[in-house]
Formats: sequence, structure tokens, C-alpha cells
Amino acid sequence: MASYDLSHPIESGMCVYPDTPPVRIEPTATVDPDGFRTTAIEIDSHTGTHLDVPAHMLADGMAVDELPVETFRFTAHRVDCRPLEPRAEIGVETITGPLDSGLGDAVDLLVIQTGWDDHWGTGRYFDHPYLTREAADWLADRGLHLGIDALNADPTPTDNAPPDEPTGYPVHHALFSSSRLLIENLRELGQLPPRFELHAYPLAVRGGDAAPVRAVAVVDD
Repeated sequence: MASYDLSHPIESGMCVYPDTPPVRIEPTATVDPDGFRTTAIEIDSHTGTHLDVPAHMLADGMAVDELPVETFRFTAHRVDCRPLEPRAEIGVETITGPLDSGLGDAVDLLVIQTGWDDHWGTGRYFDHPYLTREAADWLADRGLHLGIDALNADPTPTDNAPPDEPTGYPVHHALFSSSRLLIENLRELGQLPPRFELHAYPLAVRGGDAAPVRAVAVVDD
């Protein structure tokens, strides 16, 4: 079996959601002169490639540490929705169009490939495509979690947002209300077949609303 790292490295000054505190990674000791090396890491729970759980939006939602560890091992199906324009809507037809042969058995995570990871670290990354509420309801009705190679499954506010664009977090709420999870900021999905296993284990943050993950795809040879 082959493994593929789908995670953005965590580093100081990396891309974060607007108004989120910046990432800071600083040495607190070094081999010379301390004889050992340690590092202080200051990050938001939604830093980089991360997993959102219902506690992110729902007062009574499950937290990261309340979910069984096997929850974070997914049978995934990748849907290539490219090409997409900036701030394009990803509706049900956009998702189902590439699914000529259906999802198959046992899939519990749909991974949407927008291609927006190509813009990581640029201003264009914030003007990513996003799902419609109807698409989120379609996923929730089928018991599917969601992964995406963009900053947000909902629109991210920028100066380029049109006046009729949805506001708030309707996709998040639709998923969380059905106890579904969301993985954002995946990358390099094009190297994968349509069907694969995804391991995305979050930090065991007590009461956590989200946590960074090392998202690793496992593909049968």
C-alpha cells in the first residue's frame, strides 16, 4: 500500500482564516548551548489542514476528545469538480456529475477537489469555491462527512464577495446538525484514485471544537 500526505506543513506566518491569530513557532531551547532542543507552538485550533467537529458551531455538539478514535479513519471518495471559478458555488449537480458509477459501498467521506490548494499562500486562496446549503444537506442525508482542498466549505468574507453570496456558515451547520465532520485545507488530491482510505487523527484537545490533523491517504497498490 502507498501513503500520501495531504497536509499543509505548520509554520510561522502560514495562511490562516481572516482575523485568526497568526501561527508562531519559536525555539525555547537549542542544542547549542542548552544541550537539547524544544519549541513553543502557538496555533489556533483551525490551523492548516484540520478537522472540525460539531462543538465548533453547536453548544451541545460533540467535542474532539469525545469521539472514538476509529471515527477519524475514513473510507473516502474523491470528486474532481475542476475547473472552478473563484467563489463558485458547488451544488448537488456539481458533485453528482462526476459520480458516473456512484459512490460504491461503505464510503463515509466525500472529498471535494476544487484545485484551490494551488493558490495556498496567496490572496486568491481566500476567494475559494464553496458548497451550497443544498449540497451540504445532500451529504448529510447520505451520512457523509466532507473533506475539501480549500480554506472553508462556506464562503470566506473578502472584498471580492458579491452582495448576493450566502453569509454565515450554512454548510457547517447542516453537517454538524447531522453529526457529520469536516476536514478543510487538504492538498494534492490529484495524485489519488477516486477511492482511498483517509486517516486524519486530530490532537486530543479536551473539549476541542477542532484540531490540526496529519491527513494521510492510504491507497492499495
